[in-house]
Amino acid sequence: MSQAYYRKWRPMQWDGVVGQDHIVATLKNAIQQERVVHAYLFTGPRGTGKTTTARLLAKAVNCLAEELKNRPCNQCEHCLAINEGRFLDLIEIDAASNTSVDDVRDLREKINYAPSSGKYKVYIIDEVHMLSNAAFNALLKTLEEPPAHAIFILATTEPHKIPATVISRCQRYDFRRIPVNFILGELKQIVEQEKIQADPDALTLIARQATGSMRDAISLLDQLASTGEPLTLNLTQSVLGSATSEHVLQLIHALMNKKADQGLQAIHLALDSGSDPRQFARQVVEYLRGLLLIKLGNVDQVEATQETKAQMRAESTDFTLPMLMRSIHLFNRAAHISQVGWQPSLQLELAFTQSLEDGNPRPEIESEGMVVQVTSVPTGHVNTSHSQSVSTKKHQNTSDEIEKMTETDITPQVEKSESVSPAPMSEHEGLAVSVNSDLSAEQALVQQSWAEVKSVVKKVLPETAALLNSCKSINVEKGTLVLGFSSEILKSKMETGRNIELTHNAVLQLTKLDLPVVCVVITNVPGSTTARGGIESNGMVDTALSLGGKIVEEE
Repeated sequence: MSQAYYRKWRPMQWDGVVGQDHIVATLKNAIQQERVVHAYLFTGPRGTGKTTTARLLAKAVNCLAEELKNRPCNQCEHCLAINEGRFLDLIEIDAASNTSVDDVRDLREKINYAPSSGKYKVYIIDEVHMLSNAAFNALLKTLEEPPAHAIFILATTEPHKIPATVISRCQRYDFRRIPVNFILGELKQIVEQEKIQADPDALTLIARQATGSMRDAISLLDQLASTGEPLTLNLTQSVLGSATSEHVLQLIHALMNKKADQGLQAIHLALDSGSDPRQFARQVVEYLRGLLLIKLGNVDQVEATQETKAQMRAESTDFTLPMLMRSIHLFNRAAHISQVGWQPSLQLELAFTQSLEDGNPRPEIESEGMVVQVTSVPTGHVNTSHSQSVSTKKHQNTSDEIEKMTETDITPQVEKSESVSPAPMSEHEGLAVSVNSDLSAEQALVQQSWAEVKSVVKKVLPETAALLNSCKSINVEKGTLVLGFSSEILKSKMETGRNIELTHNAVLQLTKLDLPVVCVVITNVPGSTTARGGIESNGMVDTALSLGGKIVEEE
């Protein structure tokens, strides 16, 4: 039986550990200065070298080389025995299958025996977070004061599950994800030694697919090498189930040109060709991230060829920063939840469609940075600085025209400010409006017309009217109509489909106020009907309000 690549190419020297220089340097100095401690905790993602480093440390402390700086030498009897897996004083324990307190008690009984041949008896406990609480408690005393000949090395991918009493008794080393260029360099060396024909683009794809795990990258290379064919980019994409760049580019161009049909077709073609939905979403995120970095002036951080960078530089001019950030967020979420959906393409379709809808994002309410004075005055209101242009375009108050209206009929112009100061007058088509002075009047006008707004919306889409009936508060803040809902579910339902658009159009028709509509989840003050939309839940302002304070105008 052939040996797996990740075992065959496991580093035998400190220099072979890739991407963890900060840990290797510390441990080598500890060996040279004879300052090895009795307990270590190695944490970090899978495949980043925790077990490999633990074995190197066990080999170094038992090495017979006279010069401390040469340990491990890989030539003495002890080093060779560890390499061959026959060194009796190196005990590796899988905590996932030895979780009980009886297993730890058995370890405590055997640890007092002196090493059979080496200087130290080293215990490597892998996935130590799987131990039960009783097992951790049984291990504590031994971990704190082990025999002079015993060293514990605990390895885990989830350090937050380890009791603080255990962590405090260990020297902790955090392993980092390995950069792509380090993984790529290691893959090139393996390919050269194994005499495998591989295209650089194929190795780059494997390195990126590994997401920082050297073991995953070497295992993928092993899998591809088993095909017996030269490793080309097409073969790699086919075996790994990754999308071709052609489909990704089709989706990006559809998003850039706002062609919904072309984007959905690209998604379906990618999945029909065998692409994994999560991998497709990751590649879209990676490409959009490259566009974002280029737009921000960080071209050097984009991992692509010069030709691809030139193409991405031209495409980045057709995207706005808000649209790129929103699209990255949506497709990144799709990559995480596609595996649990019954319809593989659904999350990708939703992410693409929402990215198109949010190409021109509406203003949002910003509670952070809002300058307010919180007192216990019985009454008050939020007064912020902004200027607003109100459209006076005349429309008949009919549900048919409201339904026909689109976003192109509306041109909201909102300027945000984070300090409270007098707002300038705004003129639009002969109508002058001072927001600071007429804020309460605008809100009163909306509230007085609310019943009629719901009635008109109901004639177009009854489901929207039902959601408006569930609305707990109606506020006009920063030139925006803020609808408060009692739960995230109602808020998300209101934000889907045409609900926001119909509500906005109805308010515009009935009040002549051009107010973009946003939805928030509110927390009601006991005994008060004042809305608290836009204020962070459980924040400082929210806590003050719950104790009877009010938000008043800044003096």
